[in-house]
Amino acid sequence: MNKTKVVFICVHNSCRSQIAEALGKLLAGDVLECYSAGTELKDRINPDAVRLMKELYGVDMEQTQRPKLLSDIPPVDVVVTMGCNVNCPLLPCKERYNWELDDPTGKSDEVFRDVIRRIEQRMRELTNKA
Repeated sequence: MNKTKVVFICVHNSCRSQIAEALGKLLAGDVLECYSAGTELKDRINPDAVRLMKELYGVDMEQTQRPKLLSDIPPVDVVVTMGCNVNCPLLPCKERYNWELDDPTGKSDEVFRDVIRRIEQRMRELTNKA
């Protein structure tokens, strides 16, 4: 069975897109092949995102993921932008979504958890479409 290839795009590929990639692999790895990428790079994944994903899901993103540029990923079927309020480059794809999520960087754990829950909910919806 060919899995649907999905990329989650954020400007820096350090927080929301990394969370989405991790949750996609965890919750939908049987039907989706998930990637994340950015138009620019940070040197590491957001430490609060790493900590909370370990706490909530037992996933250590630092062990399984790294910040990537759009040029580092293979061709995909689905593009999901996280709500960066920037013009993301047009990647060829069959479907495109904008999840319009605020960046929780620098905010409270409560705000982070809310964003993570919203990503999980949208991931489950995306999985049902695959």
